[in-house]
Amino acid sequence: MHVEDLKVYQRLFDLVLEVHNFTMGLPKFEMYELGSQLRRSSNSSPANLAEGFGNKHTNIYTEGISRAQGEIRETKHHLRVAYKKEYLTEERLNYFISEYEVCSKMLYRLENSLKVKKR
Repeated sequence: MHVEDLKVYQRLFDLVLEVHNFTMGLPKFEMYELGSQLRRSSNSSPANLAEGFGNKHTNIYTEGISRAQGEIRETKHHLRVAYKKEYLTEERLNYFISEYEVCSKMLYRLENSLKVKKR
């Protein structure tokens, strides 16, 4: 099995591309501020999952999942800022938040399954 086989990884990867596309429409002065922060945090979620995936030390894998969760929270924060600055519609914000919450729940279940397996 590869990290790319995980549904949560696939979903997070798709969100990286969607967030990236959204940031390309930001005003020029935001490209290296809010846009950059959004691109980095959204990309870090699946990257952290990939980094820890399949490590023979379960605690390293669960740490990668935990970092991915933190990046999701950061991305949601930046998306809310984009909404408050009126770069994002409420509908689009709700879509992104909902997608990230689904991914967060998937990661939580993955982490719990690893803890059960470790016992």
